[in-house]
Amino acid sequence: MGSFSYVAYEDSGRKRKGFIDAADADAAVESMASRGLHVLEIKESTQNAEAKTNLNGKVSRGDLALFTRRLADLARAGLPLDRALMVAGEQSENPTLTAITEAAILDVRAGLPISEALGKYPKLFPVIFTMTLKAGEASGQFPQVAGRLAEFQQMEVRRRSQIVAALVYPAILGMTAIMVIGFMMFFVVPKLSGVFDKLGKDLPLSTVILMNTSGFVFRNVIPIFAVIAIIVVVYRSFVSTKEGQLVRDRLLLNMPLVGKIVSKAVVSRYARVLGTLMYGGVPILESLRIAGAAAGNRVFEVSSNLVQNEVREGRRLGEAMRETGAFTTILVQMVSVGEETGDLPEMLGRVSETLDFEVDTALQKLMTMVEPLIVLTMGTFVGFVVLSILLPVYQAQDLIK
Repeated sequence: MGSFSYVAYEDSGRKRKGFIDAADADAAVESMASRGLHVLEIKESTQNAEAKTNLNGKVSRGDLALFTRRLADLARAGLPLDRALMVAGEQSENPTLTAITEAAILDVRAGLPISEALGKYPKLFPVIFTMTLKAGEASGQFPQVAGRLAEFQQMEVRRRSQIVAALVYPAILGMTAIMVIGFMMFFVVPKLSGVFDKLGKDLPLSTVILMNTSGFVFRNVIPIFAVIAIIVVVYRSFVSTKEGQLVRDRLLLNMPLVGKIVSKAVVSRYARVLGTLMYGGVPILESLRIAGAAAGNRVFEVSSNLVQNEVREGRRLGEAMRETGAFTTILVQMVSVGEETGDLPEMLGRVSETLDFEVDTALQKLMTMVEPLIVLTMGTFVGFVVLSILLPVYQAQDLIK
């Protein structure tokens, strides 16, 4: 099996370049001819390693959302799906996405649906992506379903950006506080310890505490970092198991102040994923399974599986959610209304929008509390250090007088 670079033309006259793996050049020409490509030039290539590397690269959420939006718009404009996929891939600024699109186009022109062609790369295209497109292909509403999927992805990117933006300033303050404290404990205080010891006078209690703490940290810096590293390794090993993830997520949901925000954010994502899948025509049981896995919280995934089992036995979705006790009241009520009106995807979307607003408001309030707290903590420590240093100096001056 060799790798060949080619230059070919489509029936429309559009020129295409790429790589193909085949037993020999004749087999490569025959394979491309079966896909509607007329080969102009073909030769054995040693440069396909870069193309294969691109297939294993990374695609950001923003790039994928933009790609989906372009694909939906092109399909809605009336372009054939293979042509829409090709143009969307060419317009992408991500080389990995472009390389994958070029490979998928060949599969699509060979008769494979877009969802299956892109589904060959599960690390880049999640299950919700391929399942939603598959449902859109089956229902004959690919442009509408792809557009809804693009809206979902853009909302996810916007939500993540908002959270990151809200945490940037507190994170900078926190890192600054840690750096200031570390600098004083490792560099400033140890140098002053010798000076104070020479004073030969009883030091103030605050100075003694500061010196002893700094000395302990300075003498045991390696064991301290070793203990921290062991704790991190043990924690990562623990949360790599399903039981550990369940314990971690349950503790996270029960944390004061933060727990309610996390719960609403998880339910919002769950509702958005579930609504997107159901709008696309994915069966309810499969939608519940995928939404539970995509929620990002093991507690809700377990609860979603319980709901799935209840719905499989004939229970209404709203009733099954209410019995688990994990889902918010607004979600349960809106799901019940959606079942009665027959517009469940729309109700799920509204729930997601409402919870997003509540999360934004609560997050802003929390950051308003955290930022002054960090500044106050850093100021208190710096003031304590300065006071502990100045008191012995004043005592020495009094002694000299």
